[in-house]
Amino acid sequence: MLDRLAAAIDRHFGGVGSATAVPRLTLVAVDQPIEPTDQLYDPMICFVADGTKRTTAGELRHVAHAGEMLFTTIDLPVTVELDKVPYRSAVVRLDSQALTELLVELHETGPATPPAVAGQVTAPMTPELVDAVTRYVQLLDTPDDIRPLAARIESEILYRLLRSSLAPILREWSLADSTTTRMREVTRWICARYTEPLSIDEIAAVARMSPASLHRHFKATTGMSPLKYQKHLRLQEARRLLVAGDASAAQIAQAVGYASATQFNREYRSTYGLPPGQDAVRLRARLTHTPTAPTQPA
Repeated sequence: MLDRLAAAIDRHFGGVGSATAVPRLTLVAVDQPIEPTDQLYDPMICFVADGTKRTTAGELRHVAHAGEMLFTTIDLPVTVELDKVPYRSAVVRLDSQALTELLVELHETGPATPPAVAGQVTAPMTPELVDAVTRYVQLLDTPDDIRPLAARIESEILYRLLRSSLAPILREWSLADSTTTRMREVTRWICARYTEPLSIDEIAAVARMSPASLHRHFKATTGMSPLKYQKHLRLQEARRLLVAGDASAAQIAQAVGYASATQFNREYRSTYGLPPGQDAVRLRARLTHTPTAPTQPA
C-alpha cells in the first residue's frame, strides 16, 4: 500500500516540495541526501510513504519512518533532516472547521483527561488511512474529479485519523479553549510579530495564562521558551534573506528585529556555526552543487 502512495506522489510532484490542485495537499519527493534545512511548519500531518525524516525543535526531536505520520499541532520552527532517501511524503494541512464539524456529527468530545500538550507527535498509519491518503493524491490523475470528490476524501482522512492513535490529540486540538489551542494561538501571534520587542507578560496575556504556566506549557510544546522561539524565527528568516538577496548582515539584522548587529552576529554564529556572511557563501555554494533543499515542509 505504501508503494501505491509513493508511486502516486512520484507521478505528480513538481520539484522537491510542491503544492497541488487538491486542497491543502503538498507532495514532497527527495532522491539524494541533503543537508539539514530550516523549515517553519504550520499545523499539518505528514504521511511518510518512503524514507525517514527527523525534525528537531529546541530540545525536542521526532523521527517518522515509512508507514508513519507526523502531526504538527502549531506553527513550529524546526530543523529537518532526511535520515533515509529516497523520501516521499504527502502533507495535508488541517482544516479546523472540517474537523470540528466531523466531531459534532460523530457526537464526540474531548477526552476526560486531556493528552499532554505536544507540538509534534508521530504515530503509525492504519491501512485504511494509507488507502484514503493514496486516493486523495490519486485525484491528481483525474483533475475533473477534484472538485466533486476532494472534500469527501478529506473528510474520510479526518475520520480515519479520529480512529487512530492521534484521536485524543486531534480532539484536544479542535477545542476552542484547550491548552493546545492556546499554544497554537500564541505561536501564531509570535510569528506575526517576531520582529517586534516582545515580553513574557505580553505573551502570557495572549495565552490567558500566568507567565510561569505559559513557560511550562510552551516549552513542553515547542522544546524552547517563548523568547527563544522568537529568536529562532528571526534567525531562520535572516538566513533565508542572506541567501536570497544582496543586503548586508547589518541590514538583515535590523530587518528581522535586532537592535544590535553584534548580538545578531553572536547569536547567528552560535546557532549555525559560522558568521552570517560566511554561512551565506557556504549555503549558496551548496545550493549550486547539491540537490535543492525543500521549499515546502518535508
